[in-house]
Amino acid sequence: MSRAVQIFVAFAAGSLLGAGLVMVRGASAEREPSVASSVSPAAPLPSLIEEVRARVSRDYVENVSPEDLDRAAVDGIVARLDPHSAFLDQAAYDAIRVSTSGHYSGVGLEVSEREGRVVVVTPLAESPAERAGIRAGDVLLAIDGDSLAAGGVDAAIDHMRGLAGSAVRLTFARDGVPGPLQFELERSEVHVRTVSAAHLPGAIGYVRIAHFNDATPRELQRELSDLQADAPLTGLVLDLRGNPGGVLESAVSVADDFLETGVIVRAEGRAAGARFELRATDGDLLRQAPIVVLVDRGSASGAEIVAGALRDHGRATLMGERTFGKGSVQSVIPVQGGQALKLTTSRYFTPSGASIHERGIDPDVRLGETVRLTAPPTTRPADDPAVQAAMQYLRDRNLGGKVALAGRRR
Repeated sequence: MSRAVQIFVAFAAGSLLGAGLVMVRGASAEREPSVASSVSPAAPLPSLIEEVRARVSRDYVENVSPEDLDRAAVDGIVARLDPHSAFLDQAAYDAIRVSTSGHYSGVGLEVSEREGRVVVVTPLAESPAERAGIRAGDVLLAIDGDSLAAGGVDAAIDHMRGLAGSAVRLTFARDGVPGPLQFELERSEVHVRTVSAAHLPGAIGYVRIAHFNDATPRELQRELSDLQADAPLTGLVLDLRGNPGGVLESAVSVADDFLETGVIVRAEGRAAGARFELRATDGDLLRQAPIVVLVDRGSASGAEIVAGALRDHGRATLMGERTFGKGSVQSVIPVQGGQALKLTTSRYFTPSGASIHERGIDPDVRLGETVRLTAPPTTRPADDPAVQAAMQYLRDRNLGGKVALAGRRR
């Protein structure tokens, strides 16, 4: 779907008012008094924002540049809207474009901050980092000889990205290795995979979607094709735990892959483009095989669209715990200086007409009280207690609907 303004359900958080529009500088033209009257009309009062800006510029203890004042005004406007709207500077805008496009130029490392250290979560498949032998758990110490400061994960990510073909030297510490390890890597185009899959016993498939970007629908179709290369699946466990959302159209496409007809999502907003209804098209990639969707309190936005659509159409059973409850749509709108505004423009509704905003979706089968809901990242799907519960439900369903529904808890 091509749109001038991409619409996102976010995974996850500025202002239509650009810097020149925030500060409304009204000019008051002085008039010569008329012959008939020596009383001049009152000058228009400045807006509150003009008045405060002038006071800060003149009286604040330190000089504040006009650019900083503009940015502070924009931040203040957006902060009063909702938690999901945000003003994106150039770096943040670039980051969100990488997140939604699913590819970037770099070394292919997923890292996080742990106890002040930058630790490798995983090297991405077929990336320079994977080919070089960098491992999950390695601690990044330096980039191009420059030591990392505590809490420098964002700076580290920025430094590791760069033009394809350029070189970067990374230094790591690894458990069991006495000295630091150095890797000379050549940056290349890296594709961020959002979908992973596995076979489960009993011809059941497992698919996990981490978030929704532009490439997610293609990845899902490829994984489902591979899972069914030898024989159709008897059921599917669709894992949306911890999925914060992402690109709206991608989430809708994922739901469409399992639906033949009907509304997937409706949205309402003030602008004409913020009001829409997206419907399923013909074709079910599972040929009506039953689905269990795993959800938790981290399942938000696009994940809730998929879960709500499949449940409302009777296509899937939801297992886990109540979802996050983010029922709003954000539009990312470019503004001057390579920056952008992420602005809430719509609220969406599931096919049944329910709004899940700040409510979430309750699962059909609750697992939180008896099953550890989120397994460690290294756990194989078949060893995950929540996945095992979903597999048992699918086996019971094959024995008949009454057996499957017997353990169902609202």
